[in-house]
Amino acid sequence: MKGKNISHISEFILLGFPTSPRLQYLLFLLFLFVYLFVFLENFIIIFTVWVNISLHKPMYYFLGNMSFLEVWYVSDIIPKMLSGFLFQQKSISFVGCMIQLYFFLSLLCTECVLLASMAYDRYVAICFPLRYGVIMTTRLCVKLVVFSYATAFTISVIKVYFISHATFCGSSVINHFFCDISPILKLACTDFSTAELVDFILGFIILVFPLISTMLSYGYISLTVIRIPSSTGRWKAFSTCASHLIVVIIFYTALIFIYVRPQAIDQKSSNKLISALYTIVTPIVNPLIYCLRNKEFKNSLKKTLRLVHTLEK
Repeated sequence: MKGKNISHISEFILLGFPTSPRLQYLLFLLFLFVYLFVFLENFIIIFTVWVNISLHKPMYYFLGNMSFLEVWYVSDIIPKMLSGFLFQQKSISFVGCMIQLYFFLSLLCTECVLLASMAYDRYVAICFPLRYGVIMTTRLCVKLVVFSYATAFTISVIKVYFISHATFCGSSVINHFFCDISPILKLACTDFSTAELVDFILGFIILVFPLISTMLSYGYISLTVIRIPSSTGRWKAFSTCASHLIVVIIFYTALIFIYVRPQAIDQKSSNKLISALYTIVTPIVNPLIYCLRNKEFKNSLKKTLRLVHTLEK
């Protein structure tokens, strides 16, 4: 393009949260605590599901995989943030940025498909309770999880390929705390309509289809619950999927707010806060929502803690 200083950018600058040096150290301590807390709570969930035979069920198998996903999710973003807060190292290489973007997109898309798989599990449990054990076999659960990862990681390769081949010029400052699609494309100085089109089509496939599947599952669940004659039975059936429904609502609300826009993300700080909601806050809240509302898991957790305490003596 004429009038533009086109050059190859070897690194980007992540603007993050511009604050005073003292507040930067406070943010470092805050996000370090968040990272350790997310790692610990999800490790506890994975370990509890693994050691308790009573939890070797499809619902907890999916929950364990979700916890595994959350750990890698925050590990892709927070360590770089901590480095920026503590050492003021806000630069990230072009390759490093694309790698971070790739894993972020892959894990994000995996979570979308995994949430749909969990919704299907609840659909079978409530709508076909007598056939649940026959339909939701271990083999099917493994296939659903593998499909979630394989589809997401494959689609993300294509998305990142087109984004990385855009031409960048002028400013190399990304007004965000991690490498995300919209802030990166905002720096492109040549026509990136192809990259946007590919991103939209693949995003529609990997995000909208799982959402539609989840909505259909809960539509059938609602119809089944309404037909249950007793209020106690209706509440018991609904409580088995309430936690998952809450997580789905939080996840997609934040996701739609950020990504359903015609152009690159704007410069408002509120967007960073919304991004922090689904990239940092939800990995903290999700395990708590799932576990604190689940009596069976809480009982198994107490047994596990007693076992660990006994072994320590």
